[in-house]
Amino acid sequence: MNRNTSKRMYVPLLVVFALLLLTFGSAAPLVTAASEPPKAAKKLVMGTSPDYPPYESVDAKKNGEIVGMDIDIAKTITKQLGYELEIASMDFNGLIAALQAGRVDFVMSGMSVTDERKQSVAFSDSYYTARNTIVSRKDHAFETADQLSGKLVGAQLGSIQDLFAETIAGAKLKKLNKIADLIQELNSGRIDAAIVEDAVAIEMVGANPGLVMNFLPAEGNDNGYAIAFPKQSGLVGDFNRVLGQMKANGQLQQIVDKWFERKEAAPAEQADGLNIDLRVLQGYVPYILKGVYVTLLFTLVSALLGLCWGVVLSLFKISGIKPLQWFATAYTSVFRGTPLLVQLTIIYYATPQLTGFDIPALLAAGLAFGLNSAAYLSETIRGGIMAVDKGQREAAIALGIPYRKMMVRIIFPQALRHILPALVNEFVALLKESSLVSVIGVTELMRRADVVRASTFRAFEALLLVAAIYYVLVLVLTSLARMLEGRLRRSD
Repeated sequence: MNRNTSKRMYVPLLVVFALLLLTFGSAAPLVTAASEPPKAAKKLVMGTSPDYPPYESVDAKKNGEIVGMDIDIAKTITKQLGYELEIASMDFNGLIAALQAGRVDFVMSGMSVTDERKQSVAFSDSYYTARNTIVSRKDHAFETADQLSGKLVGAQLGSIQDLFAETIAGAKLKKLNKIADLIQELNSGRIDAAIVEDAVAIEMVGANPGLVMNFLPAEGNDNGYAIAFPKQSGLVGDFNRVLGQMKANGQLQQIVDKWFERKEAAPAEQADGLNIDLRVLQGYVPYILKGVYVTLLFTLVSALLGLCWGVVLSLFKISGIKPLQWFATAYTSVFRGTPLLVQLTIIYYATPQLTGFDIPALLAAGLAFGLNSAAYLSETIRGGIMAVDKGQREAAIALGIPYRKMMVRIIFPQALRHILPALVNEFVALLKESSLVSVIGVTELMRRADVVRASTFRAFEALLLVAAIYYVLVLVLTSLARMLEGRLRRSD
Protein backbone atom coordinates (compact mmCIF):
# COMPACT_ATOMS: atom_id res chain seq x y z
CA MET A 1 0.00 0.00 0.00
CA ASN A 2 2.82 2.40 0.82
CA ARG A 3 4.51 1.53 -2.48
CA ASN A 4 1.32 2.35 -4.42
CA THR A 5 0.91 5.61 -2.55
CA SER A 6 4.44 6.67 -3.43
CA LYS A 7 3.77 5.94 -7.09
CA ARG A 8 0.62 8.05 -7.04
CA MET A 9 2.56 10.90 -5.46
CA TYR A 10 5.31 10.80 -8.10
CA VAL A 11 3.65 12.86 -10.84
CA PRO A 12 2.34 15.66 -8.55
CA LEU A 13 5.79 15.90 -6.95
CA LEU A 14 7.32 16.12 -10.42
CA VAL A 15 5.02 19.04 -11.24
CA VAL A 16 5.96 20.81 -7.99
CA PHE A 17 9.65 20.28 -8.75
CA ALA A 18 9.23 21.67 -12.26
CA LEU A 19 7.40 24.75 -10.97
CA LEU A 20 10.17 25.32 -8.43
CA LEU A 21 12.68 25.04 -11.26
CA LEU A 22 10.81 27.73 -13.16
CA THR A 23 10.75 29.98 -10.10
CA PHE A 24 14.29 29.61 -8.80
CA GLY A 25 16.12 28.32 -11.87
CA SER A 26 15.67 29.81 -15.31
CA ALA A 27 13.34 32.55 -14.10
CA ALA A 28 15.54 33.63 -11.21
CA PRO A 29 17.00 36.63 -13.03
CA LEU A 30 13.46 37.90 -13.62
CA VAL A 31 12.67 38.17 -9.91
CA THR A 32 12.77 41.76 -8.76
CA ALA A 33 12.79 43.57 -5.46
CA ALA A 34 10.15 46.06 -6.54
CA SER A 35 7.97 45.31 -3.53
CA GLU A 36 10.77 46.34 -1.13
CA PRO A 37 12.04 49.84 -0.48
CA PRO A 38 14.65 50.51 -3.21
CA LYS A 39 17.25 51.96 -0.87
CA ALA A 40 17.05 48.93 1.44
CA ALA A 41 17.54 46.53 -1.47
CA LYS A 42 20.24 48.69 -3.16
CA LYS A 43 18.89 47.50 -6.49
CA LEU A 44 16.64 49.17 -9.02
CA VAL A 45 14.76 47.37 -11.78
CA MET A 46 14.40 49.27 -15.04
CA GLY A 47 11.68 48.35 -17.53
CA THR A 48 12.38 48.81 -21.24
CA SER A 49 11.31 47.58 -24.67
CA PRO A 50 14.61 46.73 -26.41
CA ASP A 51 13.41 47.07 -29.99
CA TYR A 52 14.11 50.78 -30.46
CA PRO A 53 17.74 51.32 -31.52
CA PRO A 54 19.74 53.39 -30.79
CA TYR A 55 17.87 53.98 -27.52
CA GLU A 56 17.65 50.33 -26.47
CA SER A 57 18.24 47.07 -28.32
CA VAL A 58 19.61 43.60 -27.70
CA ASP A 59 23.20 42.90 -28.74
CA ALA A 60 22.28 39.42 -29.98
CA LYS A 61 25.57 38.80 -31.76
CA LYS A 62 27.51 38.85 -28.51
CA ASN A 63 25.91 37.87 -25.21
CA GLY A 64 22.32 39.04 -25.57
CA GLU A 65 22.94 42.12 -23.41
CA ILE A 66 20.53 45.04 -23.71
CA VAL A 67 22.44 48.10 -24.87
CA GLY A 68 21.66 51.62 -26.04
CA MET A 69 21.63 55.30 -25.14
CA ASP A 70 18.90 54.90 -22.51
CA ILE A 71 20.80 52.00 -20.94
CA ASP A 72 24.02 54.01 -20.64
CA ILE A 73 22.17 56.95 -19.09
CA ALA A 74 20.41 54.66 -16.61
CA LYS A 75 23.67 52.95 -15.65
CA THR A 76 25.37 56.29 -15.07
CA ILE A 77 22.56 57.62 -12.88
CA THR A 78 22.12 54.47 -10.78
CA LYS A 79 25.87 54.12 -10.29
CA GLN A 80 26.16 57.68 -9.00
CA LEU A 81 23.21 57.06 -6.66
CA GLY A 82 24.79 53.83 -5.37
CA TYR A 83 22.29 51.34 -6.81
CA GLU A 84 22.73 48.12 -8.72
CA LEU A 85 20.79 48.19 -12.00
CA GLU A 86 18.69 45.29 -13.27
CA ILE A 87 16.98 45.52 -16.67
CA ALA A 88 13.61 43.90 -17.41
CA SER A 89 12.60 43.46 -21.04
CA MET A 90 8.95 43.67 -22.16
CA ASP A 91 6.70 45.11 -24.87
CA PHE A 92 6.40 48.90 -24.96
CA ASN A 93 2.64 48.91 -24.36
CA GLY A 94 3.13 46.91 -21.15
CA LEU A 95 5.70 49.20 -19.54
CA ILE A 96 3.31 51.48 -17.65
CA ALA A 97 1.27 48.47 -16.46
CA ALA A 98 4.48 46.91 -15.12
CA LEU A 99 5.33 50.18 -13.37
CA GLN A 100 1.91 50.39 -11.73
CA ALA A 101 2.05 46.73 -10.67
CA GLY A 102 5.41 47.27 -8.98
CA ARG A 103 7.26 44.92 -11.32
CA VAL A 104 9.81 47.64 -12.15
CA ASP A 105 11.08 50.69 -10.26
CA PHE A 106 11.36 52.98 -13.28
CA VAL A 107 10.99 52.93 -17.05
CA MET A 108 13.35 54.22 -19.75
CA SER A 109 12.34 53.35 -23.30
CA GLY A 110 12.28 56.49 -25.40
CA MET A 111 9.07 57.45 -23.59
CA SER A 112 7.68 60.92 -24.20
CA VAL A 113 5.85 62.94 -21.57
CA THR A 114 2.12 63.31 -22.30
CA ASP A 115 -0.79 64.57 -20.22
CA GLU A 116 -2.42 61.15 -20.42
CA ARG A 117 0.68 59.38 -19.08
CA LYS A 118 1.08 61.97 -16.33
CA GLN A 119 -2.19 60.75 -14.86
CA SER A 120 -0.69 57.29 -14.30
CA VAL A 121 3.02 57.88 -13.63
CA ALA A 122 5.51 60.54 -12.54
CA PHE A 123 8.19 61.79 -14.93
CA SER A 124 11.73 63.07 -14.50
CA ASP A 125 13.14 66.04 -16.37
CA SER A 126 13.62 65.49 -20.09
CA TYR A 127 16.95 63.98 -21.14
CA TYR A 128 16.57 64.10 -24.96
CA THR A 129 14.31 65.76 -27.52
CA ALA A 130 13.47 64.13 -30.85
CA ARG A 131 11.37 64.98 -33.90
CA ASN A 132 8.60 63.07 -35.64
CA THR A 133 9.60 61.77 -39.06
CA ILE A 134 7.71 60.33 -42.04
CA VAL A 135 9.24 57.16 -43.48
CA SER A 136 7.87 55.99 -46.82
CA ARG A 137 8.91 54.11 -49.96
CA LYS A 138 11.03 55.90 -52.54
CA ASP A 139 8.49 55.29 -55.28
CA HIS A 140 5.70 56.86 -53.17
CA ALA A 141 7.46 59.36 -50.93
CA PHE A 142 5.62 61.77 -48.63
CA GLU A 143 7.15 65.02 -47.38
CA THR A 144 4.41 66.60 -45.24
CA ALA A 145 1.67 65.41 -42.89
CA ASP A 146 -0.98 66.93 -45.17
CA GLN A 147 0.01 64.52 -47.94
CA LEU A 148 -0.92 61.60 -45.70
CA SER A 149 -4.64 62.45 -45.80
CA GLY A 150 -6.51 59.41 -47.08
CA LYS A 151 -3.41 57.20 -46.70
CA LEU A 152 -2.80 54.24 -44.40
CA VAL A 153 -0.25 55.34 -41.81
CA GLY A 154 1.55 53.08 -39.34
CA ALA A 155 2.87 53.88 -35.86
CA GLN A 156 4.10 52.00 -32.80
CA LEU A 157 1.25 51.35 -30.39
CA GLY A 158 1.40 53.56 -27.30
CA SER A 159 4.19 55.80 -28.62
CA ILE A 160 4.09 59.59 -28.99
CA GLN A 161 4.15 59.04 -32.75
CA ASP A 162 0.95 57.03 -32.35
CA LEU A 163 -0.69 60.03 -30.70
CA PHE A 164 0.60 62.39 -33.39
CA ALA A 165 -0.65 60.11 -36.19
CA GLU A 166 -4.15 60.37 -34.72
CA THR A 167 -4.07 64.14 -35.39
CA ILE A 168 -3.40 63.76 -39.13
CA ALA A 169 -6.64 64.74 -40.83
CA GLY A 170 -8.10 62.04 -43.07
CA ALA A 171 -5.37 59.49 -42.41
CA LYS A 172 -6.19 55.87 -41.64
CA LEU A 173 -4.11 54.39 -38.83
CA LYS A 174 -2.51 50.99 -38.35
CA LYS A 175 -0.95 50.51 -34.91
CA LEU A 176 1.70 47.83 -34.40
CA ASN A 177 3.69 46.72 -31.37
CA LYS A 178 7.18 46.90 -32.82
CA ILE A 179 9.21 49.14 -35.12
CA ALA A 180 10.38 46.07 -37.05
CA ASP A 181 6.72 45.33 -37.87
CA LEU A 182 6.35 48.82 -39.35
CA ILE A 183 9.34 48.18 -41.62
CA GLN A 184 7.86 44.93 -42.86
CA GLU A 185 4.49 46.56 -43.51
CA LEU A 186 6.17 49.41 -45.44
CA ASN A 187 8.31 47.11 -47.55
CA SER A 188 5.36 44.87 -48.38
CA GLY A 189 3.14 47.84 -49.31
CA ARG A 190 0.53 47.20 -46.63
CA ILE A 191 0.92 50.74 -45.31
CA ASP A 192 1.75 53.92 -47.21
CA ALA A 193 3.96 55.54 -44.58
CA ALA A 194 5.11 55.26 -40.97
CA ILE A 195 5.53 57.95 -38.32
CA VAL A 196 8.64 57.31 -36.23
CA GLU A 197 11.20 59.28 -34.25
CA ASP A 198 14.13 60.83 -36.15
CA ALA A 199 16.94 58.65 -34.76
CA VAL A 200 15.01 55.46 -35.47
CA ALA A 201 14.12 56.73 -38.95
CA ILE A 202 17.81 57.04 -39.82
CA GLU A 203 18.34 53.42 -38.70
CA MET A 204 15.35 52.23 -40.73
CA VAL A 205 16.35 54.01 -43.94
CA GLY A 206 20.00 53.00 -43.57
CA ALA A 207 19.04 49.30 -43.37
CA ASN A 208 16.38 49.51 -46.10
CA PRO A 209 17.59 51.27 -49.27
CA GLY A 210 14.06 51.33 -50.70
CA LEU A 211 12.85 53.73 -47.99
CA VAL A 212 13.20 57.49 -47.55
CA MET A 213 12.52 59.84 -44.64
CA ASN A 214 11.34 63.41 -44.24
CA PHE A 215 11.44 65.34 -40.97
CA LEU A 216 8.24 67.00 -39.86
CA PRO A 217 8.41 70.64 -38.69
CA ALA A 218 9.94 70.85 -35.23
CA GLU A 219 7.40 73.36 -33.94
CA GLY A 220 4.74 71.56 -31.95
CA ASN A 221 6.32 68.17 -32.65
CA ASP A 222 9.28 68.10 -30.26
CA ASN A 223 9.14 64.98 -28.15
CA GLY A 224 10.94 65.27 -24.84
CA TYR A 225 11.98 61.83 -23.57
CA ALA A 226 11.91 61.34 -19.81
CA ILE A 227 12.18 58.63 -17.15
CA ALA A 228 8.87 57.31 -15.78
CA PHE A 229 8.32 56.39 -12.11
CA PRO A 230 5.38 55.26 -9.98
CA LYS A 231 3.32 58.08 -8.55
CA GLN A 232 4.94 59.65 -5.46
CA SER A 233 8.19 57.79 -6.02
CA GLY A 234 11.05 59.12 -3.92
CA LEU A 235 13.47 58.50 -6.77
CA VAL A 236 12.34 61.36 -9.01
CA GLY A 237 14.28 64.06 -7.14
CA ASP A 238 17.49 61.99 -7.01
CA PHE A 239 17.34 61.17 -10.72
CA ASN A 240 16.65 64.80 -11.64
CA ARG A 241 19.64 65.92 -9.57
CA VAL A 242 22.02 63.53 -11.35
CA LEU A 243 20.50 64.36 -14.75
CA GLY A 244 21.16 68.04 -14.07
CA GLN A 245 24.78 67.28 -13.20
CA MET A 246 25.19 65.19 -16.38
CA LYS A 247 23.80 68.02 -18.51
CA ALA A 248 26.05 70.59 -16.83
CA ASN A 249 29.32 68.62 -17.15
CA GLY A 250 28.61 67.38 -20.69
CA GLN A 251 28.40 63.71 -19.72
CA LEU A 252 24.85 63.39 -21.08
CA GLN A 253 25.86 64.88 -24.44
CA GLN A 254 28.80 62.47 -24.67
CA ILE A 255 26.44 59.50 -24.32
CA VAL A 256 24.07 60.96 -26.93
CA ASP A 257 26.94 61.57 -29.37
CA LYS A 258 28.26 58.05 -28.85
CA TRP A 259 25.02 56.38 -29.91
CA PHE A 260 24.01 58.84 -32.61
CA GLU A 261 27.39 58.55 -34.30
CA ARG A 262 27.01 54.78 -34.14
CA LYS A 263 23.55 54.76 -35.71
CA GLU A 264 24.67 56.84 -38.67
CA ALA A 265 27.35 54.32 -39.60
CA ALA A 266 26.90 52.52 -42.89
CA PRO A 267 24.88 49.33 -42.46
CA ALA A 268 26.19 45.90 -43.30
CA GLU A 269 25.54 44.60 -46.80
CA GLN A 270 21.97 43.37 -47.03
CA ALA A 271 19.58 42.39 -49.75
CA ASP A 272 17.33 45.06 -51.18
CA GLY A 273 13.53 44.99 -51.06
CA LEU A 274 11.80 41.75 -50.15
CA ASN A 275 14.52 39.36 -51.35
CA ILE A 276 15.53 36.59 -48.98
CA ASP A 277 19.08 37.02 -47.71
CA LEU A 278 20.00 34.54 -44.98
CA ARG A 279 23.31 36.34 -44.52
CA VAL A 280 21.53 38.81 -42.26
CA LEU A 281 21.30 36.00 -39.67
CA GLN A 282 25.07 35.68 -39.45
CA GLY A 283 26.03 35.88 -35.79
CA TYR A 284 22.40 35.68 -34.61
CA VAL A 285 21.76 31.92 -34.97
CA PRO A 286 23.37 30.89 -31.62
CA TYR A 287 21.31 33.56 -29.85
CA ILE A 288 18.06 32.24 -31.35
CA LEU A 289 18.94 28.60 -30.60
CA LYS A 290 19.33 29.43 -26.90
CA GLY A 291 15.57 29.99 -26.85
CA VAL A 292 14.94 26.28 -27.49
CA TYR A 293 15.72 25.42 -23.86
CA VAL A 294 13.26 27.99 -22.50
CA THR A 295 10.57 26.88 -24.95
CA LEU A 296 10.97 23.19 -24.05
CA LEU A 297 11.10 23.86 -20.31
CA PHE A 298 7.98 25.99 -20.46
CA THR A 299 6.15 23.39 -22.59
CA LEU A 300 7.13 20.52 -20.26
CA VAL A 301 5.93 22.31 -17.12
CA SER A 302 2.70 23.46 -18.77
CA ALA A 303 1.98 19.95 -20.07
CA LEU A 304 2.62 18.31 -16.69
CA LEU A 305 0.50 20.82 -14.82
CA GLY A 306 -2.27 20.63 -17.41
CA LEU A 307 -2.29 16.82 -17.39
CA CYS A 308 -2.33 16.43 -13.60
CA TRP A 309 -4.94 19.13 -13.00
CA GLY A 310 -6.94 17.91 -16.00
CA VAL A 311 -7.13 14.41 -14.47
CA VAL A 312 -8.42 15.89 -11.20
CA LEU A 313 -11.05 17.96 -13.02
CA SER A 314 -12.19 14.95 -15.07
CA LEU A 315 -12.62 12.92 -11.87
CA PHE A 316 -14.64 15.79 -10.38
CA LYS A 317 -16.93 15.68 -13.41
CA ILE A 318 -17.67 11.95 -13.11
CA SER A 319 -17.67 11.84 -9.31
CA GLY A 320 -21.42 12.24 -8.84
CA ILE A 321 -20.73 14.87 -6.13
CA LYS A 322 -22.64 17.97 -7.25
CA PRO A 323 -20.34 20.71 -5.81
CA LEU A 324 -17.30 19.11 -7.44
CA GLN A 325 -19.17 18.75 -10.73
CA TRP A 326 -20.29 22.39 -10.61
CA PHE A 327 -16.75 23.57 -9.84
CA ALA A 328 -15.18 21.54 -12.67
CA THR A 329 -17.84 22.65 -15.15
CA ALA A 330 -17.51 26.33 -14.18
CA TYR A 331 -13.71 26.13 -14.32
CA THR A 332 -13.78 24.61 -17.80
CA SER A 333 -16.29 27.19 -18.98
CA VAL A 334 -14.19 30.15 -17.77
CA PHE A 335 -10.85 28.97 -19.10
CA ARG A 336 -12.24 27.83 -22.44
CA GLY A 337 -14.39 30.94 -22.79
CA THR A 338 -11.66 33.57 -22.31
CA PRO A 339 -8.58 34.15 -24.51
CA LEU A 340 -5.35 32.56 -23.36
CA LEU A 341 -3.48 35.83 -23.87
CA VAL A 342 -5.86 37.58 -21.47
CA GLN A 343 -5.34 34.86 -18.86
CA LEU A 344 -1.57 35.15 -19.25
CA THR A 345 -1.48 38.93 -18.79
CA ILE A 346 -3.90 38.80 -15.85
CA ILE A 347 -1.73 36.28 -13.99
CA TYR A 348 1.47 38.19 -14.76
CA TYR A 349 0.33 41.74 -14.01
CA ALA A 350 -2.43 41.18 -11.44
CA THR A 351 -0.56 38.79 -9.12
CA PRO A 352 1.85 41.44 -7.74
CA GLN A 353 -0.96 43.98 -7.47
CA LEU A 354 -3.32 41.66 -5.58
CA THR A 355 -0.92 39.53 -3.53
CA GLY A 356 2.35 41.45 -3.39
CA PHE A 357 4.20 38.42 -4.81
CA ASP A 358 6.40 39.34 -7.77
CA ILE A 359 5.74 36.26 -9.87
CA PRO A 360 8.51 35.55 -12.41
CA ALA A 361 7.46 35.85 -16.05
CA LEU A 362 8.31 32.23 -16.89
CA LEU A 363 6.39 30.89 -13.88
CA ALA A 364 3.37 33.06 -14.78
CA ALA A 365 3.49 31.66 -18.31
CA GLY A 366 3.71 28.07 -17.06
CA LEU A 367 0.74 28.55 -14.75
CA ALA A 368 -1.40 30.30 -17.35
CA PHE A 369 -0.80 27.70 -20.04
CA GLY A 370 -1.05 24.77 -17.62
CA LEU A 371 -4.36 25.95 -16.13
CA ASN A 372 -5.76 26.68 -19.58
CA SER A 373 -4.63 23.32 -20.95
CA ALA A 374 -6.23 21.52 -18.01
CA ALA A 375 -9.65 22.84 -19.00
CA TYR A 376 -9.37 21.21 -22.43
CA LEU A 377 -7.66 18.04 -21.22
CA SER A 378 -10.33 17.45 -18.56
CA GLU A 379 -12.91 16.94 -21.29
CA THR A 380 -10.54 14.74 -23.29
CA ILE A 381 -9.70 12.57 -20.28
CA ARG A 382 -13.35 12.36 -19.22
CA GLY A 383 -14.25 11.18 -22.70
CA GLY A 384 -11.52 8.56 -22.57
CA ILE A 385 -12.72 7.26 -19.21
CA MET A 386 -16.31 7.09 -20.38
CA ALA A 387 -15.18 5.20 -23.50
CA VAL A 388 -13.90 2.29 -21.41
CA ASP A 389 -16.40 -0.57 -21.39
CA LYS A 390 -18.64 -0.47 -18.31
CA GLY A 391 -18.03 -4.16 -17.90
CA GLN A 392 -14.48 -3.36 -16.80
CA ARG A 393 -15.78 -1.34 -13.86
CA GLU A 394 -18.42 -3.90 -12.98
CA ALA A 395 -15.88 -6.72 -13.01
CA ALA A 396 -13.48 -4.75 -10.81
CA ILE A 397 -16.25 -3.95 -8.31
CA ALA A 398 -17.34 -7.58 -8.27
CA LEU A 399 -13.77 -8.62 -7.44
CA GLY A 400 -13.67 -6.11 -4.57
CA ILE A 401 -10.96 -3.92 -6.08
CA PRO A 402 -10.89 -0.48 -4.39
CA TYR A 403 -12.03 2.46 -6.55
CA ARG A 404 -8.66 4.21 -6.55
CA LYS A 405 -6.77 1.08 -7.52
CA MET A 406 -9.35 0.31 -10.20
CA MET A 407 -8.93 3.73 -11.78
CA VAL A 408 -5.12 3.67 -11.68
CA ARG A 409 -4.57 0.05 -12.75
CA ILE A 410 -7.54 -0.72 -15.01
CA ILE A 411 -9.47 2.31 -16.27
CA PHE A 412 -6.72 4.91 -16.86
CA PRO A 413 -4.39 2.66 -18.91
CA GLN A 414 -7.27 1.78 -21.26
CA ALA A 415 -8.46 5.38 -21.44
CA LEU A 416 -4.92 6.49 -22.30
CA ARG A 417 -4.94 4.34 -25.44
CA HIS A 418 -8.13 6.08 -26.60
CA ILE A 419 -7.00 9.65 -25.90
CA LEU A 420 -3.28 9.48 -26.75
CA PRO A 421 -3.68 11.21 -30.17
CA ALA A 422 -5.71 14.00 -28.54
CA LEU A 423 -3.08 14.39 -25.81
CA VAL A 424 -0.33 14.67 -28.40
CA ASN A 425 -2.32 17.32 -30.26
CA GLU A 426 -2.68 19.32 -27.03
CA PHE A 427 1.04 19.11 -26.27
CA VAL A 428 1.89 20.16 -29.83
CA ALA A 429 -0.47 23.11 -29.44
CA LEU A 430 1.27 24.08 -26.19
CA LEU A 431 4.63 23.97 -27.92
CA LYS A 432 3.50 26.22 -30.76
CA GLU A 433 1.47 28.59 -28.59
CA SER A 434 4.53 29.16 -26.39
CA SER A 435 5.28 32.06 -28.74
CA LEU A 436 2.59 34.04 -26.90
CA VAL A 437 4.73 34.33 -23.78
CA SER A 438 7.01 36.77 -25.60
CA VAL A 439 4.50 39.54 -24.77
CA ILE A 440 5.54 39.43 -21.09
CA GLY A 441 9.25 39.36 -21.85
CA VAL A 442 10.08 35.65 -21.66
CA THR A 443 13.05 35.19 -24.00
CA GLU A 444 11.89 32.06 -25.82
CA LEU A 445 12.20 31.48 -29.54
CA MET A 446 9.71 34.08 -30.73
CA ARG A 447 11.04 36.80 -28.44
CA ARG A 448 14.55 36.19 -29.71
CA ALA A 449 13.32 36.37 -33.31
CA ASP A 450 11.75 39.75 -32.47
CA VAL A 451 15.11 40.92 -31.13
CA VAL A 452 16.83 39.92 -34.37
CA ARG A 453 14.11 41.66 -36.40
CA ALA A 454 14.62 44.83 -34.38
CA SER A 455 18.38 44.67 -34.96
CA THR A 456 18.35 43.88 -38.68
CA PHE A 457 15.08 45.58 -39.70
CA ARG A 458 14.28 42.42 -41.68
CA ALA A 459 11.58 40.01 -40.59
CA PHE A 460 11.34 37.07 -42.97
CA GLU A 461 14.76 35.51 -42.40
CA ALA A 462 14.50 35.36 -38.59
CA LEU A 463 10.91 34.13 -38.68
CA LEU A 464 11.81 31.46 -41.25
CA LEU A 465 14.53 30.11 -38.97
CA VAL A 466 12.21 30.07 -35.96
CA ALA A 467 9.48 28.34 -37.98
CA ALA A 468 11.98 25.64 -38.98
CA ILE A 469 13.01 25.13 -35.34
CA TYR A 470 9.39 24.79 -34.23
CA TYR A 471 8.75 22.31 -37.05
CA VAL A 472 11.69 20.13 -35.98
CA LEU A 473 10.55 20.20 -32.33
CA VAL A 474 7.02 19.17 -33.34
CA LEU A 475 8.39 16.34 -35.51
CA VAL A 476 10.43 15.04 -32.57
CA LEU A 477 7.40 15.22 -30.26
CA THR A 478 5.10 13.41 -32.69
CA SER A 479 7.76 10.73 -33.31
CA LEU A 480 8.05 10.06 -29.59
CA ALA A 481 4.25 9.87 -29.38
CA ARG A 482 4.16 7.27 -32.17
CA MET A 483 6.75 5.20 -30.34
CA LEU A 484 4.68 5.35 -27.14
CA GLU A 485 1.50 4.48 -29.02
CA GLY A 486 3.19 1.48 -30.63
CA ARG A 487 4.44 0.29 -27.28
CA LEU A 488 0.98 0.57 -25.76
CA ARG A 489 -0.47 -1.48 -28.61
CA ARG A 490 2.14 -4.22 -28.15
CA SER A 491 1.30 -4.40 -24.46
CA ASP A 492 -2.34 -5.28 -25.21
